[in-house]
Parts: sequence; structure tokens; C-alpha cells
Amino acid sequence: SKKCTIATTKVLTLLFYVIMKKQFFFPLKFQLLVLIYSAFPAGLFVVIGYMDWYYLHVQTLCACEKCLFESGPLLTKRNRTMMCSMLQSVQNEKRDFAFFKQTVNRLFEIFPSSPHLRKPSGDTCRSCAVVGNSVNLKGSHYGALIDFQDVVIRMNSAKTKGYEEDVGTKTTHHVMYPESAVDIHNSTHLVLFPFKIMDLEWLIKAFTTGFYGVSYAPIKTKIRANKDLVMVVNPAFMKYTHETWLKKKGAYPSTGFMTFIFALHICDEVHVFGFGADSDGNWSHYFEELKNKKLKTGQHPGHHEYDIIQRLANEKTVTFYKGS
Repeated sequence: SKKCTIATTKVLTLLFYVIMKKQFFFPLKFQLLVLIYSAFPAGLFVVIGYMDWYYLHVQTLCACEKCLFESGPLLTKRNRTMMCSMLQSVQNEKRDFAFFKQTVNRLFEIFPSSPHLRKPSGDTCRSCAVVGNSVNLKGSHYGALIDFQDVVIRMNSAKTKGYEEDVGTKTTHHVMYPESAVDIHNSTHLVLFPFKIMDLEWLIKAFTTGFYGVSYAPIKTKIRANKDLVMVVNPAFMKYTHETWLKKKGAYPSTGFMTFIFALHICDEVHVFGFGADSDGNWSHYFEELKNKKLKTGQHPGHHEYDIIQRLANEKTVTFYKGS
């Protein structure tokens, strides 16, 4: 009809004007289609059809039903803006930012300046298993399900030998800090969560001369791991997790909860295992015998962290397996 023709012409004219003025970005193919079909009213439907296809397919981040990927958790050579004040407040660190920056520079002389993270793709769905160390994993028979995921992230003193049926055998990333460090397989990424400047010093020396410093717990002098697969989480990530996710509850986040938030940033789909207290309210590990029947979460807001994971599971953002 005449009205339809006029409306079509107006829409195409407007699109033509916007493209010429370069006020918004459009793919080159889309721009050409507008220019070619501007003279033909029926061309509007071709253009709209292409626009729908572009935003539904080309712009899709991953092949999952819901994609979680966000960027920015890792410390890189190009991203050195870090929150030294957070480390100072948490661990009473006395050394200044200049020393902190110097340590980071030494760090990147040894380890990858831009750790590899597979970028999201519309053709793939990167599923991740975040495996905590809760005793509720015992008897869960989750092992095969955990190993089925593309990425399996374990933390601290996590063990698999002797617990394969419940926790699996696969580990692609192992999160640790010096006091919880363990030797790992050559194919596994060592992911350091630095809580103090000494943690960065430890990483450097544990791969070179050996570390002989003193902390509140024994520390491995050297570590067996692949230096080319080392990842260091930006200290600002702890501040972000504490303020944005926990609303400053507790002194600082637990390693487990930060690992969970870390997974939300590097994965398309997250499956959570081994978090929470046992049926008696004790926070213990599946690989240890509980001796302290009143063991709690210390300065970490364990119950609040658990509630956040549960809420995200209820919202279908993540999948939460509570165990036995």
C-alpha cells in the first residue's frame, strides 16, 4: 500500500542517514544492504531479516543456553592497576605501592604477561566445575559428572587420589595461595590468589631460588608446576568480590567463594560442587577427619557466601550440587 511504501522509505532513509553520519556502528554487510535496498521498499524486510540474524547469531557469546562470561579477573602486564590498599588492610602489609609495583614487574619476567583464557565463541559452551572441599562431597558419586566438564577448578589442599568416585580425577586449574600450595600436574594451571605482597614474592622464588620467608603457617620452599600455565588473579578482584558480591560482610572472602566468582568470569556455564557445612553445621573437608566439632568459617562470611550461591542456583544462573 501507499502508506506502507512511505513508511518503508522513511525507515530506510533514516538508516541511510545514521550510517552516513557514523553515529552508530553497523557491520559492513548491513551498511551495503541498506545502501542497495534504499531504492526498493521491499528491501526493508531483507535488512530487518539480516539485522535479526546478526544479533541472534553473530553477537551470541557462546553456545550455552545462558552465557555467563565477563572479563577482567586476571593480572596481566597490560593491566597493572591493582588495589595495594586492599592487601595492606587485610594483612597489615607495611611495604608501599612502589615495592608492590616492582614485585609485579619481576613477576612478569618469569610468568606469562597475558595468561591464556579461551575467548567466548558462539560455537562452543565452556562448562566449568568449581569443586570445593566440603565434607558433603563424601558419598556423593559426583566424580564422573565433575570430570565431564570442560574446565575443572579445584582449590587449596584438594585431593583426588582415593576419592575419585566422589570428586573425579580431572583438574585443569588449581587455585592456591602460599600457605595452601601443593605440587600440581604439568598440564594444570596454577592460579594464585594473592592476599599479600609476600604471596607474589613466594611465587617468584618458589619457581627460582626457593622461598625461605616466614608466615602464619608452613610454606613450601619450592613448587612443582608449569610456569607457562601460571595465572595470577588481580588483587583488585578480592576487593571487587568483597564489596560487590558480599557487600563487605566478613573481613574478606574465602578462597572458595572467590574461586566461584572467578569461574563466573571465565566460564559460560558453571556447576558448583563441595560447598557448605555438613548436616550438623560443621565446616570440614572431605579428605580430613573432623577433630574440632565447632569448626566454623573464621573471618569468612561462610553462611552469606553459601546463600549467594544458592540464590544464583535458584535463579538458574548456576547449577549447585549439594552432595550427601
